[in-house]
Amino acid sequence: MQISGENRRFLFLQGPHGWFFNRLAKMLRASGAQVWRVGFNQGDALFWRDKAHYIPFTQSLDDWGTFFRDCVARHQITDLALYGDVRPIHAEAIAVAREIGLTIHVFEEGYLRPYWVTYERNGSNGHSALMGLDLHTMRKALKKYDMELPDPPAHWGDMREHIFYGAIYHFCVMALNWRYRSFRPHRDLSVVQEFKLYLKRLWLMPLHSLERQIATWRVRYGGFPYHLVLMQLEHDASFRAHSPFTSQTEFLEQVFAGFAKGAPRHHHLVIKAHPLEDGRAPIRKAIGALTAAHGLKGRVHFVRGGKLAQLLNHARSAVTVNSTAAQQVLWRGMPLKIFGRAVYDKPEFVSDQPIEKFFAKPSRPDARAYRDYRHFLLETSQVPGGYYSLGGRRQLMRHLVDLMLAEHDPYQALICGDAAHRQQLRMVR
Repeated sequence: MQISGENRRFLFLQGPHGWFFNRLAKMLRASGAQVWRVGFNQGDALFWRDKAHYIPFTQSLDDWGTFFRDCVARHQITDLALYGDVRPIHAEAIAVAREIGLTIHVFEEGYLRPYWVTYERNGSNGHSALMGLDLHTMRKALKKYDMELPDPPAHWGDMREHIFYGAIYHFCVMALNWRYRSFRPHRDLSVVQEFKLYLKRLWLMPLHSLERQIATWRVRYGGFPYHLVLMQLEHDASFRAHSPFTSQTEFLEQVFAGFAKGAPRHHHLVIKAHPLEDGRAPIRKAIGALTAAHGLKGRVHFVRGGKLAQLLNHARSAVTVNSTAAQQVLWRGMPLKIFGRAVYDKPEFVSDQPIEKFFAKPSRPDARAYRDYRHFLLETSQVPGGYYSLGGRRQLMRHLVDLMLAEHDPYQALICGDAAHRQQLRMVR
């Protein structure tokens, strides 16, 4: 059966900063589909060139549910596409879309980043269909095909492009948003504060890079055993929606208490910040206070973002809430302890030990089980490419539209034996 966008009508909500959604819509139109976009601020409008199919939402958020229903009915929408599923406007739209039977396309950062992005139906992260799939089902699906585990593709961009598009987006919202006076960001900070933080990070990148290199060098050549703590952004949707903590400080309090009680006295603790950490959360202040409170002076190290591989290569174990960076931990066969809901939270490779016992003698994952899990992801929801660079977007277009127009979501396509299109896509990776 030929894949076609004929009779498909897509409605896009908010996407990643930059041109990804605009480029995706163009490819969907080439397939025969029709595409509209709801914009909530001037940043959304800037990165959408098809003004004839742009629908500005300028009303109060209290009117969003009614507005969305009317929009779907007026344009006879069949498909909803959005980036992230937990911000309030998206969560409300998804609830309505499920009620009226729309196909829901959810994009996220790659579960196996940085070489892939995530495409799923109906939900992502803690709402992903992966949460209900066990290893037995995944292995059974993989046995239907003779497929080698794909190698990582080329790198798709630079963190600077992500920050650059974010700065432009927030500038538009801050300075040019007169048409959208009722707009409220889904994060706690104001748009002005967000814009200032983006500018600050761009300005200080050289200094932060030097600081990171020095801190990484001290850890790598310190000659001590260490455990790695993978931090997330406190305002990150996955952290806020799928963890038991309201702040990163609460998470660190449990980690420090467990380390002080369980870890051998000659072991060290390395706190690695998220690459996009901008200082809005008082992480360094909390680390200093907790180090003193637990008598860990000289045994705690802070690394500001940067590449994870150099630190993972020599670490004894890793702890996180539900960061996707934990996938790199498991790929190396390292012990992993998590506190939140995550798509990789499978009993075969995530420790269920209390935190103090984990630091004392961490249990190792089943490396073969994780390899099968990773293989399943690469054959389904992980799409090679990136949102922010031109080359990354170009690569995504080779895969995404066929996946969106397919009858089944990527997981069911493999499980039900309808993955022929996916096998063809693998050949161009």
